[in-house]
Amino acid sequence: MPVSGALEKYRVRQGAHLDFSGHASGEKSLYLGEKDETEAQFDMLQDELQQLQKMLYAQNKHRVLVVMQAMDTGGKDGCIKHVFSRIDPQGIHVRSFKKPTEEELAHDFLWRVHAKVPSTGQMVIFNRSHYEDIIAVRVKKLYPDEVWKRRQQHVLDFERMLAEEGTTIVKIFLHISKDEQKKRLESRLVNPAKHWKFNPDDLADRARWDDFMAAYQDVIGKTSTDHAPWYVVPADRKWYRNLCVARIMVDTLKKLNMEFPAITWDPGAIKIED
Repeated sequence: MPVSGALEKYRVRQGAHLDFSGHASGEKSLYLGEKDETEAQFDMLQDELQQLQKMLYAQNKHRVLVVMQAMDTGGKDGCIKHVFSRIDPQGIHVRSFKKPTEEELAHDFLWRVHAKVPSTGQMVIFNRSHYEDIIAVRVKKLYPDEVWKRRQQHVLDFERMLAEEGTTIVKIFLHISKDEQKKRLESRLVNPAKHWKFNPDDLADRARWDDFMAAYQDVIGKTSTDHAPWYVVPADRKWYRNLCVARIMVDTLKKLNMEFPAITWDPGAIKIED
């Protein structure tokens, strides 16, 4: 079971050069067992995360933003569903960023993002994020290179502002292999219940796999900071991915040193009448 602090091996240090060749998508070095041996540990992490989120909500002091990025079939939906399933819906929101609408395109690229960051006492998960406006623009050459380069600096400034205003930011890249993506795409084709998840247009992105990997490698390396760190999590094994992300979240929330608000009255002195 990954212990507190062990996941630092997946954290991208500020100023470090990121090379995906040193991050195997299928490795599971922090736990040498298999899926059926991790259920109890994952259950404990979910309970711990639930309690920490209760304190976050009750204390109403901190804000937590989780950025989740991955290639198609990388497991963002499944990871969010499993890791955060026990959290009170009142205190958590999942925000997705699809192709910009006409209204969104009429504003700066961060306009739609800033409106969805967490308020005090809340946790928000971005299922895809403002990084799409760098990665997709860069790989698909939607605009000249100076646009995504400029946006990269804007994102750094934006995240620094959020952090300085009291938002705790953790960014997670679910790292899968091209072979694993193929298996997951094929599973959608043979299962009618998953046909809705398959988009033939996604194959165009798969054809640009190396370009996407190069872009993610570069952008993650240049935007991982002490106040908004990136974690590159091996995601070929879903159970290991979930364990790692749960542990990252527990470790992150523990560092906030939260506690339930102190009461100013004596519970023992209160009598509830029949």
